[in-house]
Amino acid sequence: MDAKEIVLKGKDITKAFAGGDKPDSLLALLDDLRKGVKASEEILRSTKIGITVNRLRAHKDPNVSRQAAELVAKWRTDVKNASGGSGSSTPKVQNGLSSPAPSPAPPKPKAKHSVPPEKRNAKADKVDINVTGNPTRDNCLKLMYDGLAFMSEDMPDEVMRVARDVELAAFNKFQPESSPEYKNKIRSLYQNLKNKTNPELRKRVLSGEIIATRFVVMSHEELMSPARREEDKKLMKENMDKAMVAQEEKSVSTSLQCGKCGQKKVSYTQAQTRSADEPMTTFCECLNCGRRWKFS
Repeated sequence: MDAKEIVLKGKDITKAFAGGDKPDSLLALLDDLRKGVKASEEILRSTKIGITVNRLRAHKDPNVSRQAAELVAKWRTDVKNASGGSGSSTPKVQNGLSSPAPSPAPPKPKAKHSVPPEKRNAKADKVDINVTGNPTRDNCLKLMYDGLAFMSEDMPDEVMRVARDVELAAFNKFQPESSPEYKNKIRSLYQNLKNKTNPELRKRVLSGEIIATRFVVMSHEELMSPARREEDKKLMKENMDKAMVAQEEKSVSTSLQCGKCGQKKVSYTQAQTRSADEPMTTFCECLNCGRRWKFS
């Protein structure tokens, strides 16, 4: 199986996984890869098939999960064995002198996207979001892509991979796609990803620190930025402190009469609002109709 065929198999796996196909379809694709792929570091790196298969370890079917894990482990072992003979760390000896091992090549800089980060979305990145075969889910996938791509420098294929994982996790948790729970969750996640005051959330989801299945069940408080959580705690403490302050006690008079309803159920307080030699001002409130007035 050449690289082109492997890439096509990877796309078939991604499509089957995202579309919720039966486990038998995925097991058949994994079996094809097990028989047809001769693992090498070059082939795994160029096709990214290891990343694709590794995502199946989170599949809810235990057979698919186990087969994916075994296949990834097999490829890892094959690559290690293939490089074991020539990758010895023992220095070569020439003319009785040992030559130092070559220094490892510096890592290549990570590719960055050319669209300005603040303008990135599926349309600007020219990304095809029609991948699930369902218009509602495709629109939700677009929202996830737009939220994750905003202010990001990651390449579109990496953003799309995470966006598909998030949409699929939300669909599996809140399906069908017509349910209010699914749609509301997608909107909520999008709004949190686009929040300019919480850039760390996008970075944590894109980096894999927050996996998709965890992200779609996080509470409103968990999605907040640390600064916002501190602000909310401070506000809550202030409100608690205010609630614990004793309120001004009002007296109730049966001699004062409301000029609106005629009732003699009037509460009142007094305060010195003018100079000390002036009489106090009385503030009245009718307990029957709520009318308020004052007199000196």
